[in-house]
Formats: sequence, C-alpha cells, structure tokens
Amino acid sequence: MDMLTFSLEPESSTPLYEQLYLHIRQAIVDDTLMTGTKLPSKRKLGQFLDVSQTTVELAYAQLLAEGYIESLPRKGFYVLPQEELYVRRGTSTIEPLPTKKTYTFDLYPSQIDTTAFPFERWRRHLKQVVAEENHELLALGSVQGDLVLRQEIATYLYHSRGVHCSPEQIIVGSGTEQLLPQLLDLLTDATTFGIEDPGYPLTRQLFEHQNRSYVPLPVDDSGVLVDRLEAEAIDAVYVTPAHQFPTGTILSVSRRQRLLNWASERQTYIIEDDYDSEFRYSGKPIPSLQSMDQNERVVYLSTFSKSLMPSLRIGYMVLPPPLLNRYRERYRHFTCSVPRFEQHTLTEFMASGDFEKHLNRMRKTYRRKLETVITAFKPYEPLVTITGASAGLHIVLSVDTAQTSEQLKQLAEQSGIRIKAMADYRINSRDTRPQLLFGFAALPEATLHAAIDQLMTCWNIGKGGPYGKTSR
Repeated sequence: MDMLTFSLEPESSTPLYEQLYLHIRQAIVDDTLMTGTKLPSKRKLGQFLDVSQTTVELAYAQLLAEGYIESLPRKGFYVLPQEELYVRRGTSTIEPLPTKKTYTFDLYPSQIDTTAFPFERWRRHLKQVVAEENHELLALGSVQGDLVLRQEIATYLYHSRGVHCSPEQIIVGSGTEQLLPQLLDLLTDATTFGIEDPGYPLTRQLFEHQNRSYVPLPVDDSGVLVDRLEAEAIDAVYVTPAHQFPTGTILSVSRRQRLLNWASERQTYIIEDDYDSEFRYSGKPIPSLQSMDQNERVVYLSTFSKSLMPSLRIGYMVLPPPLLNRYRERYRHFTCSVPRFEQHTLTEFMASGDFEKHLNRMRKTYRRKLETVITAFKPYEPLVTITGASAGLHIVLSVDTAQTSEQLKQLAEQSGIRIKAMADYRINSRDTRPQLLFGFAALPEATLHAAIDQLMTCWNIGKGGPYGKTSR
C-alpha cells in the first residue's frame, strides 16, 4: 500500500476534509486508485499529510456514503469495483438535459411580456409581509389556501368575471397541473370526458395520467360543437369558453346554454378553464360560464400565469358545494402547495389595487402590440389572414400556400423563428389550409415588424401578392 500524496491548502475556504475527499474521489474515478486498492489507515494518512485523524475520518465517511470505498472489519478501507460504483451512482443511465435553443424571434403562443412586471410594487408588498414578522405564516396553513387570499380572489372574480362564489368554495394550488388531477379525483363517477379538439396537449396528458378516457369534440367559429357532446356517451366535459385555446373562438351564448342544460340533465359537471380571459381587446367582456350556471354544475378553473407571471405557480378552482364537501373529506390531511409568504404577498398586491392597475397596463401594452401585428400583416393579405384577434396573447395565421404547416414550421426554424402550428394541438388531423399560431406578447413592440417580414420572407410570401413557387 503506497501512501497517498495530495496537496492540501489549509488557507482555502474549502474544508480540509472536503479537499481530501475530492482528491481521493478523483483518483478513484481516474483509476489512479485501482479497484481493490487498500487505503491507508486514518491515523497513518493523517500523520503523513499532517492533518488530524478527524479530517481523514470525515473524508473517508463521505467516500463510504457515496459508494466509492468500502470498510471491511479489521481489514481497513478498500476501493470498490468500478462496475459496482457505476450501479450505485447511476452515472451510466442518466442523460443530460437538452440545452434550450435560442431563436431570433420566439413566437411561442403561451409567453408573456416579462419586461413589464412591476418588480418594485411586488417587492414592496413582499417586504411588508416579511416585516410584519407574522409567526403564524411559518406554520402550515389551510389546505385550501389562506382565507385572506381566497377572499381577494372571490372579490376579483365577481367583479371581473361575474363568478358567484364564497371564499370557502375556492381552492388555491400551484397551477392547473396540480388542481386538475385533484378535481378528476373528486369526479369519481366520470370516466369519459369530452375535450376540445384542437386543445392544450398538457390537458390531455393530465387526463391520461389519471387513467381517464376522453372524446375529442370539434371546434368551429362558435366554439365547441355541443351537439357532438350530446350524441356521445360522455360523463363530463372540459372547455375553454371565453377564449378557446388555440383557435381563439368564443363559445356562443346559445351553445353555452345548451351546454349548461346538458350538464343539468345528466347531473354531471363542466370544467370551465377560463384561459386568457383577462385580455380582451374588442367588445364587452365575455361573462364566465359559471356566472350563467343556476344548478351548480360548473367548476371554474384559472391561474395567474398570464396576468402576472408563469413562475408564480398560483392557480385556483371554484368548487360547487357537493364537490367542496368531497374535497374536504379527501384532502383534509393535505397542505396547500403554495408557500404562505407568496400567498400573502399576492393578497397585498391585489388588496392594494396594484393587480388591477397592472392588468390595465398590460391590456394596453398587448393591445398596442396586437394592432402593430395586424398592421404589419396587411401587406401580405390575402395570402395570410388573421383570426382569433379579439382576445388573448396570440393570433391564428391561415396561410394560402402549397406548403404544409409542418414545412412552414421547418422553414421558420431554419430562419431562427420558433412558431407552433394548429396541427400541433389537434387530436384528429384535418385537411385544411395551414394554420400557425403567432404569439406576439413576449416580443418587444419595436421588433414585431421585423419578425413578420422575416417570417414572410422564409415562407416566400411577398407584399402585395405571391412570389416564387411556395405561394399559389
């Protein structure tokens, strides 16, 4: 057994035991210390390196814990075989995460303008919550979320969306990804759901993860086709009536009433995801489906991801009383997934009026961007037409071309532009003109013209009419 010669630095901020551990670990990984090599005793190595025996003991303990060495009674410490080492550490099966690609223009439809977030106001409310030194916030709160936040949400929903509910009916959670599975768990009698086609892929994944089957329901200019719902053996339905994603259509009043009648007759539930309802640019605000419900058949679902920031991870649902009772029975021993300091910061942000002010500013900002986009596309009509521009943070482009939507996506990708196609959100493919989703919210207003011109150039569409072979 040769003595281990390592250079340790007593003046370093890294503790001596950690330095020694790192040196030995690297020697094992590099095969400098071969499998089966016996390490010096703690006393001898400590004397040789002029460090305490405790330093060596701590280093060996870390190597033992991580599976680099083993300790045999009355024999000493030995380097483990490399095969066993890899199995223990799992390095041979872990693949690195893919690096995120950057684009010249990112037109992804679900993005927001993060540059407009009111950091100063948010910071002020966060400081106030911390400065109060409310020790109660250090304990676990209500599984439904803190009452003060639910009161603010209830007030906001009544004035902005016409939602009738008490704070007791509101469940706060960390977004749709958490709340929808909980809701499906409550809908024990519902095994088959109707969902919009096209629709949000994550929703389908959540249904699949909960082992629930679904029936695709087509969408036209008036929203989801309710007559298809009535003809199918469907137990409950998931819809986005205020601004259907991704088409941007609004569910007509007559279909809303038919949908409510269907739920009442079947004694089942409608899941209303109030997607993008905060940002409407023309006409009067569309009331929520829940506000029309007289028979407690609608579960209202929404988040703050678009109105504030996706990373806040705060969403909420409004449960009808029968489901609320079931929720409290099933989840009474659970805790709310949203940290209480964030809940109270949001509460103060809403109570102070800052939330409403921020929404008003963002409506103006997004309206200006939308108007810029519509103006910039004018010269490319009629080869490119726009729909879904009354609300939301993206528009739908219908392109008159011989290319498929997938080919248009690839051309855009080659030109440094990320864009999604309507086909990406469909369950059942349809033979229609290529449609693509142009997300305008995240781009600076000054770059929108350049983004559109570059997109049209890569698609070989000229102003005032077609040129080249890709347009017809």
